[in-house]
Amino acid sequence: MRRDSDISSTGAAGIVPFAAAAGHADAVAGRCENRVMPSRTRPGDAEQAVAAALAATAAARRELEMLVRIPSISGSADHADRVVESAEATAALLAAHGLERVRLEAVAGSHPYVIGEWLHAGPDAPTVLLYAHHDVQPPGAVDRWTSDPFEPVERSGRLYGRGTADDKAGAVAHAHAVGSWLRSAGALPCNVRVLVEGEEEIGSPHLERFLGAHAEALAADVFVLADAGQWDVGVPAITYSLRGLVACDVTLTALDGPLHSGMTGGAVPDPVQGMARLLASMVDDDGAIVISGFDDDVVAPSAAERERIVALGGEAAFATAYGLRPGVAVIGDPAVALYERLWRRPALTVIGLDAHPIAGSSNQIVAGARARLSFRLAPGQDPERVMATVRAHVVAFTPWGLEPTVDALGGSPAWTTEPRGWAFEACERALEHGFGAAPVAMGIGGSIPFVGPFAATFGGIPALLIGPEDPFSRPHGEDESLHLGDFAKLIASEIHLLAELAAAHQSKPVSR
Repeated sequence: MRRDSDISSTGAAGIVPFAAAAGHADAVAGRCENRVMPSRTRPGDAEQAVAAALAATAAARRELEMLVRIPSISGSADHADRVVESAEATAALLAAHGLERVRLEAVAGSHPYVIGEWLHAGPDAPTVLLYAHHDVQPPGAVDRWTSDPFEPVERSGRLYGRGTADDKAGAVAHAHAVGSWLRSAGALPCNVRVLVEGEEEIGSPHLERFLGAHAEALAADVFVLADAGQWDVGVPAITYSLRGLVACDVTLTALDGPLHSGMTGGAVPDPVQGMARLLASMVDDDGAIVISGFDDDVVAPSAAERERIVALGGEAAFATAYGLRPGVAVIGDPAVALYERLWRRPALTVIGLDAHPIAGSSNQIVAGARARLSFRLAPGQDPERVMATVRAHVVAFTPWGLEPTVDALGGSPAWTTEPRGWAFEACERALEHGFGAAPVAMGIGGSIPFVGPFAATFGGIPALLIGPEDPFSRPHGEDESLHLGDFAKLIASEIHLLAELAAAHQSKPVSR
């Protein structure tokens, strides 16, 4: 699939190209085709670009709201057309802000990716690859949302809706960072490529093949991923560590069909109770995984990193930010600092459980029960080895002779890097410019499987993970939201980041 965006009139989903709407259609320097224009940007130009972005704050919000209204649920075949619609709208957005050769691309079986570029800063300037994704998770229990998940609503300075924070705000931030430079200075301080993926929420199953097919079109000196987040509202962060992931379905079967519980209860084993016993055997009283051999290959953090983690604080603020009910304990090995548990230790979550729904239930012993298990992996853990320990545990701990089966659902290792070097230093300065606060170096307990392979594809380039989420955003949950003030600060930070990367690249040490 390839569709070059039409930037001459209105784009997909009714986006009017921003430059045209502002009366600049022919003034954007990046529109000149086949002409390299070494950047004429000056240090003060970043502040003027930030001013241009602030003047366009209302437009950025409107564009984000437009994208949020498209239910681009990549995990649902019923929404495949809406994912394409979302890609087309994202392409129109990028083109409207001055990116060139904006197009939809795909490989066999994939949802569409959106690619754009601006490559007129000259051969001595670095090329920065900006990443986001336009697909979203399903809304979950819609009745638990305060408002329609696909009709964005502002409450108390936050914009609510599926995809507001994860990650349509990232795509809009990229567009406005580029567009603000082009509107104010007529050029960017560095070369830029943009990739907005359409299947991140289903684990990026085609990304490796896509990168193989489009490596030349995406080659860069540094990778900026706007799918992470802030340490707190108003406090930026650079993410340097992500946990890995493996998942499986465990099924316990007792019968060929359900039986009357009055006639057979007490003699015939209940697979649901058996599943409860099996799942309970996988963790100790603190909630830490106790599967034999499971964590044998965990790589402990360095002394410096552990000191950095311990300094970040304790459990009370975490419990408040994530909405634990009064009296609900924070689980995990109490001898391990909270954020080491979250970033550098494995975890188990039961993300699905099938037996017999309460609605329509009757006095039956069901034939079988099934649980979907999600294991977050620490740095160093091999997904295949971990899954072998899970299989062995299921066989050993299934009670009452129930028939167990384990169906692996794939996995990916953790990723971590040391947040040092020219690109990270540039990012620190940019975030402090944009937020007025020094950034925190942090990990994330979640997984972004492609970060490691992505950086490796382009020769081990630095990967800078920033983004629009904060501890109150509830990505993947009900009432997902974006802090609008921090959204504006993220755009300002990215504007500064392009300038800082350009300057830092010129003075970075030459490898020998």
